[in-house]
Amino acid sequence: MQLSPLEIIRRESLQKLRDLGINPYPAEEFKTTATIKDIINNFDDFDGKEVVLAGRMMSRRIMGKASFAELKDASGRMQIYINRDEISSDDEGTMYNTVFKKLLDMGDIIGIKGEVFKTKVGEESVNVKELTVLSKSLRPLPVVKTDADGKVHDAFADNEQRYRRRYVDLIVNDHVKETFIKRTKITNSMREFFNTRGYLEVETPILQPIPGGAAARPFMTHHNALDMPLYLRIANELYLKRLIVGGFDAVYEFAKDFRNEGMDRTHNPEFTVMELYVAYKDYNWMMNMTEELLEKIAMDTNKTTEVMIGKNKVSFKAPYPRVPILEAIKIHTGFDVAGMKEDELRNVCKKVGIEVDETMGIGKMIDELFGEKCEHHYIQPTFITDYPKEMSPLTKEHRTNPDLTERFELMVNGKELANAYSELNDPIDQRERFEDQMKLSAKGDDEAMFIDQDFIRALEYGMPPTSGIGIGIDRLVMFMTNNLSIQEVLFFPQMKPEKKVPEMTADEKTVFDLLKTTSPIELNTLKEQAGLSNKKWDFAIKSLTKHKVAKVEKTEEGLFVEELEKNPRRFLPERAPELAAPVEIDLDRPMDEVRAEL
Repeated sequence: MQLSPLEIIRRESLQKLRDLGINPYPAEEFKTTATIKDIINNFDDFDGKEVVLAGRMMSRRIMGKASFAELKDASGRMQIYINRDEISSDDEGTMYNTVFKKLLDMGDIIGIKGEVFKTKVGEESVNVKELTVLSKSLRPLPVVKTDADGKVHDAFADNEQRYRRRYVDLIVNDHVKETFIKRTKITNSMREFFNTRGYLEVETPILQPIPGGAAARPFMTHHNALDMPLYLRIANELYLKRLIVGGFDAVYEFAKDFRNEGMDRTHNPEFTVMELYVAYKDYNWMMNMTEELLEKIAMDTNKTTEVMIGKNKVSFKAPYPRVPILEAIKIHTGFDVAGMKEDELRNVCKKVGIEVDETMGIGKMIDELFGEKCEHHYIQPTFITDYPKEMSPLTKEHRTNPDLTERFELMVNGKELANAYSELNDPIDQRERFEDQMKLSAKGDDEAMFIDQDFIRALEYGMPPTSGIGIGIDRLVMFMTNNLSIQEVLFFPQMKPEKKVPEMTADEKTVFDLLKTTSPIELNTLKEQAGLSNKKWDFAIKSLTKHKVAKVEKTEEGLFVEELEKNPRRFLPERAPELAAPVEIDLDRPMDEVRAEL
């Protein structure tokens, strides 16, 4: 493992702490008596009183015998004042002069005991009497600064790095933590809404023998002991409806679902959905309940029913418009597709520029028509209702039109947020719908539903009239926190494999070290100085130019090699954020250490 100069210094400081008899990773409990937020919000109650705090040191200003530092805990940030004579018990002032000034670094976790006071300029602070090292940080944090005008400098803003190193993102970007705090508020608000109505929260299997409840491509695995294939669930619907059969009037679950499909700004292969099923209700009742639920969530999360989603102001205040899906298609394409046969519908799709193939049935083509031509028009919450039967194999036939079903999708900001039905409880009809899905599968539709024989058996025992809904939690959090990317609302979103940047070989380093001394340099001269065989030379120079560490240029004088990177990342794989971190210099330190940091 190759270390940067700052990482080497931190490891040396770690050993020096141990040499002083200080355990940089103590095991015993460190009891705190307050949080930073408590002190700042209730300063008069804490003024002049002793407190014990713990947190991460985010910055420091060393000024001889006294210094200021910024401490950050889970609730906020606060200034602390450290005086040599207060925290050091020996004549040499070891705890201050050596530990605090020389061996501690930005990012270290410390505990303090001290007295709350306000500085002459009015800043709430703690005068530290005791300092305890709780965890030595071995990697430098990116330094994010905000100037007097509120402008942020050196932000840790590269999204790929932020998502891969969410722990660093949470430390240095305070607003990120607020997103996830709101996420918990949203799920708590939903639970409160359901629990006060007597609905039961349950858990159902993630590993399933049949991936049912939705039209999606599943992840597949193998159970060695049972010697059988299993699937990560794509939906929990069929298990929850089994519980309605079993006698529960209302059940809900916050479920992790998995779909082996594409990834983009609004889709992650692992996602969270809340599904609710209530007996003796229909989809009209469910629309009313959904309006009431979302209005409550908006108020609990943001204290208003109006939220900004990108550039759009969206109101979750009830009621929401209700538009039949075939009417929406007619409005936005000019074609009335109600009652069309498969060939007619395929021709309509081609006329409006939608690609179709022979594997697509009526339901899939209507879904494409709505998704491509209509969906983006519905910015304000809108119920899209009454889907064709071919699109909804688990939904009850519409009470007034046998070609349609009692289903709605809630559209918000041009995206689906919820999907709900009057649930199909006729076991004979359900079997026929499953068989129709198998015909689509035979035509090549790899998202068609499987036949779940046990679910049909459950329906044959009798399921009461029921309405069910699924709400995408990740997307709901995106809307309520004004984030346009799903990666922003998942702690650890799925990422492509991280590219491992190869370290330089000894031959490449030989050539590069010569380039650092003289650049540009005539190619044959560089080759001669490197002293490598023709084969090794060719490999080394081609690799350096391929990775843009050096370049070869033809001039009137001949071929010359020029160094492109002073500190190529190939020397320091995965170190980009730390390289930008400014070096803290304490002039009381020995000059050889200062030079090493520089």
